[in-house]
Amino acid sequence: MKIKVLGPGCAKCRTTGKNVIEACDQLEMAADISHVTDAMEIASHGVIMTPAVVVNDRVVSSGTVPSVEGLKKTFDKLRQHGTM
Repeated sequence: MKIKVLGPGCAKCRTTGKNVIEACDQLEMAADISHVTDAMEIASHGVIMTPAVVVNDRVVSSGTVPSVEGLKKTFDKLRQHGTM
């Protein structure tokens, strides 16, 4: 699974990245996690507000810092639907 954290590198973006890592760790889920700060690449995902989380090219969160629990629910739902 590929996860991208999109944002300019602000505190909210860093917190989002930490929450993504923590959620993956708690779910014992392997993921290729990257941080994207390039404005053009962020825009290519259709994201207007950051931080954003993209899983396998699908935006799952934008404009807010998702909680670890919220991310775990999202990742579980995607896993159940076979989109991860």
